[in-house]
Amino acid sequence: MKILVTGGAGYIGSTICSALQDVGHTPIILDSLITGRVEFTKDRVFYKGDIANSTLIKRIFTEHPDIFATIHCAALIIVPESTEKPYEYFRENVGKSLELFHSLKEVGCRRLVFSSSASIYDVVPGFMVTESAHLRPNSPYARTKYIMEMILRDYCSAYSMQGIALRYFNPIGADPQMRTGLQIANPSHAIGKLVDVQLGKLPQFTITGTDYGTRDGTGIRDYIHVWDLAQAHVRAVENFDTAFTNAGNPDDNYLVINLGTGRGVTVRELVTAFEVVVGKEINKADGPRRPGDTAGSFCNADTAKKLLGWKAELSIEDGISDALKWGAKRDLVLPD
Repeated sequence: MKILVTGGAGYIGSTICSALQDVGHTPIILDSLITGRVEFTKDRVFYKGDIANSTLIKRIFTEHPDIFATIHCAALIIVPESTEKPYEYFRENVGKSLELFHSLKEVGCRRLVFSSSASIYDVVPGFMVTESAHLRPNSPYARTKYIMEMILRDYCSAYSMQGIALRYFNPIGADPQMRTGLQIANPSHAIGKLVDVQLGKLPQFTITGTDYGTRDGTGIRDYIHVWDLAQAHVRAVENFDTAFTNAGNPDDNYLVINLGTGRGVTVRELVTAFEVVVGKEINKADGPRRPGDTAGSFCNADTAKKLLGWKAELSIEDGISDALKWGAKRDLVLPD
């Protein structure tokens, strides 16, 4: 099958493209390269451009009329930055996604898999969330994902499209074959900063927030290997129609599925696991919460198993190990 992947030159999108190719599918990449890397498009069908460019979308589907579905990954994703630049986040994530959804309707692409986020969930007792848990997006970034879901749901209901929103938890690691990985030179998330400390790029790792109501006071997350995440997208497009059948063909033509391991890990526990993998303690310190952060949550992943036949297979240690391997390689393959 041919699958259009928006943001296919980014960290998660490029990994999804590799997973699709590995089982015989053909990813068609659309990426503006604002944050993506052209190196990740090598030997792949690639269109450089904006997702809001309706003329380009029509050209892609004219040249590839057999595209089966679209996986929409393109977005700005840094939570602290979104609190400083809400205009840019709502413009890029919401406004341009609206135009993309409209263009897909116009060209007759009725199947869409959307990269959503667990950051839209409220903090719940026990921290484990199902797809029916209360939603309370707590940052401009999270609110863009929430709004994009609402728009897509309405489009699916009104225009006979079908959408699957995959609510990601916290991706870590890299393609195990080291074809692609985190492309950002100075990452803001925990694993990226831990790797930079290990590589000597940062003097210490700061645990941001130690007064949450978790077992050790630090935020709790569900760290999922990016390769497991990519495999879930393969299952989503391969089992797209049967997923709706198994869900009872909801009237709004819309499904929500959590993607995570089902295991909650605190930031302090993540640091400990990292130190076990590298075989030594790292320099670390406690610090205040970052703007937009919450105590967090972890995933009930039963729906993914039921509807997609998918579950996470790789461990947090696998994710740490692959992140370290990619961190040592990144500057060699992605010159800035």
